[in-house]
Amino acid sequence: MEPQFTIDWIPTEKLYTILPLAFLLNGERIPMEVLQNRLTEMIPMGYKCIGVYDQEELIGICGVWVLNKLYAGKHVEPDNVIVSPQYQGKGIGELMLDFLNDYAKEIGCERAEVNCYAKNVRGKKFWENQGYEALGIHLIKTY
Repeated sequence: MEPQFTIDWIPTEKLYTILPLAFLLNGERIPMEVLQNRLTEMIPMGYKCIGVYDQEELIGICGVWVLNKLYAGKHVEPDNVIVSPQYQGKGIGELMLDFLNDYAKEIGCERAEVNCYAKNVRGKKFWENQGYEALGIHLIKTY
C-alpha cells in the first residue's frame, strides 16, 4: 500500500523537530547544539517551516523566509530543504514546493529565490526541474 503523506506548516512550538533532518542536510558537520541555538535566533526573525509527514514521522522539511528586497520585491526563499533519504524520489520535494508556491502567491510574492551549493549537482537539477534558473553567484565571507 502506498503511504499517504500529509503536509502542513510546522507549529512554532514544534519547530525543533526539524533539527534531526537539518543535521543530516548539513552532512552531520554542524553540532546539534549549534543548530538548536541558530533556530532559536531564527524563529523571532520570521522563520517558518513546511513539514511533510508519513503518519507521525517528519520525513521532509522546507524552511521558508519571506523577504522584501529592492532588486526582487516581496519574495519567498526556501531554506534547509531536505527529504529523508528513504523517501527521496517519491515526489515529496515537489509536494513541498507546490505548497510553498501556493503560499507565496497567496501573500503577494513576486518570485522565489533559493541558494544551492555549487557542488550539489542533484540539488541544482531538482531546483531547475522546479522552474528555477541560475541568475548569479552566491559569495560568502567567513569571520
